Amino acid sequence: MKTPPALFAALAAATLLAGGLSACGAEPEVAAAAPARGERLTVTEALIDAVKPASAVVASRDLGEARARIPGTLTQLNVREGDTVRQGQVIGMVVDNRVGLETAAYGAQVAAAEAEAARARADLSRIQTLFDKGIYAQARLDQALAASQAANAQVRAARAVRSASAETGAQGRILAPTSGRVLAADVPAGSVVSAGQSVATITAGPLVLRLELPEAQGRNLRVGQSVVVSSEDLPGVSAGTIAQVYPASTAGQTTADIAVAGLGSDRVGQRVTVQVPVGQRRALVIPRRFVSTRYGIDFVRTVDRAGRVSEAPVQLGGPVSGDRVEVLSGLAVGNVVLAPEPAARERAR
Repeated sequence: MKTPPALFAALAAATLLAGGLSACGAEPEVAAAAPARGERLTVTEALIDAVKPASAVVASRDLGEARARIPGTLTQLNVREGDTVRQGQVIGMVVDNRVGLETAAYGAQVAAAEAEAARARADLSRIQTLFDKGIYAQARLDQALAASQAANAQVRAARAVRSASAETGAQGRILAPTSGRVLAADVPAGSVVSAGQSVATITAGPLVLRLELPEAQGRNLRVGQSVVVSSEDLPGVSAGTIAQVYPASTAGQTTADIAVAGLGSDRVGQRVTVQVPVGQRRALVIPRRFVSTRYGIDFVRTVDRAGRVSEAPVQLGGPVSGDRVEVLSGLAVGNVVLAPEPAARERAR
């Protein structure tokens, strides 16, 4: 039995209509994505230290000056810049020929006083013998005894003056006031020096990084604050602590000392770049464990309100206290970040 053409047309139209309804109808339900797992954190602003790059100088907290104690001629200087000396070491000699002549003159006076004392003792001995025989009276004996005692006193006085003159000559030795490294020794041998003139400068006390900042920024410095030190300038050193802030300002500058472990005296005078806290500001801060790095780019996983997870590239600033970093761009307040998966974290390392 043949099917009429009209029936074929009706069946084809029904098929097409069914296909169109299937294409234009409601989408089939998709299974909801599994909720993201891992540690979450809502990004908020925090108050952090505002830092400023500055230049500090390796210096000794105190300086010892090796000075001449008497005027005269510097006949010898035994040290040069960079030498290491110990406390009490003789590093130079000042000679004043006049002191030697005075000492010789006082020595002659001592000899004369000793001769006079010997004569007085001999007179006392003879008068004592005659007194014992009843020839001299008691007054004559007392007179001889007083003369002998006076002569002995003159000897002691002359010897004291000679010793003082000899000690003045011995003070021509220039001694190192402390143990350390010689920073300056720029007075050549043969120069005429005065009493109290510095001949050499020696480091004394621990070495520090000496920092100078304008008063407006220096007033924010506090003892105990951490300072980031450039490891390129001081290999092996990354941080220091402000040990002292000097109360007086010089030429509009505030001076502070930064304590750093491992400073060597051979680096005195070297300039070092440091990051100094000069106030506080608000910033976006997250723990470093929420950041993963791939091909030199930092990423943070974010979660939206629907629970969808995406990765956002971020620009990081410097480290903050603890294991936290500042986020300069890529996140906003209120974003929810998700810690990287363990596998991704291992790849980032």
